[in-house]
Amino acid sequence: MKLDNEQDIIGQFTTYKRLKARKRQLEGMQVGPGLRISAIQEDDRLQELHRQLRKLPSYLYLDEHEQKLEAAAHANLKEYPLGTRSQLKAIIDSGGAASPADQKLLKELQGKIEKVLEAREGSGGFEGYMGVIDKISELQDIDRQLEAVDQALEALEACEPDYARLIRLRYIEGKPAEFVASELGVVDRTFRRWKQKALAEIVRFMSA
Repeated sequence: MKLDNEQDIIGQFTTYKRLKARKRQLEGMQVGPGLRISAIQEDDRLQELHRQLRKLPSYLYLDEHEQKLEAAAHANLKEYPLGTRSQLKAIIDSGGAASPADQKLLKELQGKIEKVLEAREGSGGFEGYMGVIDKISELQDIDRQLEAVDQALEALEACEPDYARLIRLRYIEGKPAEFVASELGVVDRTFRRWKQKALAEIVRFMSA
């Protein structure tokens, strides 16, 4: 994530706690009998592990028709995401630009994935799948935003711990300027000078 100005940076910090709360809410949402979104994310990581372990070329374990399905996917997908739901969305998004023959194959592949999802989750229908995909996409976006903030603060803390504490107290915790200055043990003039320097440093880290 690249941010170019101070107000964008401040916005990232002031929404940090709200994003944390939304992340917890999304992770706890049930999307099937006994299945939560957090478990689905873990399932996607397991798929990545499986992909890393499976080194054999596909012609050794796919039959001729399955190889045609794979070829259609490779020819038309702009990206090859991990996770069953992400793969379903990529196939749906790519189908319109495919040739008629490939469209038929992609439609068949879409149906196979939907059946896997239905068997796994007991989901009530296609809109249920897309709802889950939307929630996972939102959760992934939140994770990226939170990670960017955490990494920038860790970098700032390594070189200017007082500045990092100022940012946390003033913008993440939303404490008044007078309270933050008191916690840092500085007068108002010093606090204002530190705040400008802290924001300049954090902008540099988050814009890299």
